[in-house]
Amino acid sequence: MDFSDFINQYKNKLHNLFNVQSDIDELSLSRGLPDEILKQVMDCKPLSVFIPEEYGGRGAETHEALAMLEASSYESLPLSLMMGINGALFLQPVANYGREEVKQPIFDRFLYENNMGGLMITEPDFGSDALHMETSFKKVKSDEGDAFRISGTKHWAGLTGAADFWLITARKENSNGDLGRDIGFFIHDSKRGGIEVEEYYKNLGLYMLPYGRNKIDITVPEEYKLQPKSIGIKMMLDVLHRSRLQFPGMGIGFLKRLMDEAITHCKERYVGGQSLFNYDQVKKRLNRLQSSFTVCSAMCAFTSTNVPLTKDVSNMDLTANAIKTYTTDMMQQAAQSLLQLTGAKGYRLDHIAGRALIDSRPFQIFEGSNDILYQQISESVLKNMRKLKLKNLHKFLSEFKLTERASDYFSDLLDFKIDHTLAQDRLVELGKILSRVISLEFTLRLSDKGFNKDLINNAISVLKSDVERMVASFTHDKAPRVVENYEESSSWLDSILPQHAHSQ
Repeated sequence: MDFSDFINQYKNKLHNLFNVQSDIDELSLSRGLPDEILKQVMDCKPLSVFIPEEYGGRGAETHEALAMLEASSYESLPLSLMMGINGALFLQPVANYGREEVKQPIFDRFLYENNMGGLMITEPDFGSDALHMETSFKKVKSDEGDAFRISGTKHWAGLTGAADFWLITARKENSNGDLGRDIGFFIHDSKRGGIEVEEYYKNLGLYMLPYGRNKIDITVPEEYKLQPKSIGIKMMLDVLHRSRLQFPGMGIGFLKRLMDEAITHCKERYVGGQSLFNYDQVKKRLNRLQSSFTVCSAMCAFTSTNVPLTKDVSNMDLTANAIKTYTTDMMQQAAQSLLQLTGAKGYRLDHIAGRALIDSRPFQIFEGSNDILYQQISESVLKNMRKLKLKNLHKFLSEFKLTERASDYFSDLLDFKIDHTLAQDRLVELGKILSRVISLEFTLRLSDKGFNKDLINNAISVLKSDVERMVASFTHDKAPRVVENYEESSSWLDSILPQHAHSQ
């Protein structure tokens, strides 16, 4: 089936399932997705877009994967996340690093039995600090030959208790009991047992996906260990960066849906005798929604053009982090706007505005907290500047591949020297600025491809004003100070009572 037929069939099926046969607003109130609905979604073979052609998939083309994620998130952001977890965090790593003898049987189960896969990295004591994980592996003999025994605790893995396969990360246990520095990835078939869900979490949103805490004590045959090209940490970076680079696929459908909902609502709603659409503050919100849609479209075009499955993206930290942070910030901002525009009726879990707010929020946290990733963006740029012995930010950006055209829009604004020993909060602020400049570069490249000029111009002006505001804050803010003895003399009531008594 050619791709346009495939994606249209999938879109129609989702629209029918969530708006005709069932009501997504009602479905979203319960945890999980009814089996018969999930089966109909999976019967469209959406995950075939992540599987290479030689194993019976559609060919693992990046643009097909992003278009499938877009179609999913237009109808349901949690559904899109479910597809993204399966694709970016299981199928793509298996395609790139799995042993030849295990790939076909695994891919067959996804293609013909509607299986699902997830990834377990995070541990209760090690969230963002994944390299210090305590889940361990050691080599053992089993009835099937050489194998690995893996034990530890993992949590917050999407599809907890529901995935048929898991990719599990662990560190090697040395003979003295210490854990090695490198990371190993192991494919575990849930049919083999050994993973006990100790607790299901009451996650605030994303009801469609089960999350929880898992106790792991499994034995994995030797051939089910992923084979890194060099070291395991580099393989982990390749997996995580590729996933972050594909976030715009989940973001774009979601943003388009919120934009459509907002414009429809504002045209139909009358306040003070005129359509909401005519108020300037409303137009400002709609303008920003359209800008977010355009920038996210530009990111999709970038990833589709520059990130084939076969490319090692372990060194694309700057691009991946800029894309992931700004995409997820735009998603949350769009949800806040839609909720403000819809007013009280949007503040319900069975309304798209309320649900969008809760469901998009964790995207700023998982797969790298945005505060940390913004800091890493700055550190990456400063490292490059040091190498080139450059101190002027604009000079660097004007010669840097990811910002060379965008920098023209900020020739005066960013024409200042950067202190290479910036405090951590300054690094976060600078990272936000850099992510917007990089996003403008993607937007200019999208313009070259014939994208709607009005939308492009709109996005450019929003990005420019955002950078102007952020630079003003960056150059004037003082170091933050936390008052430790804040309990002292800090009761407003005590501060007025003596005066009050005196006046009596």
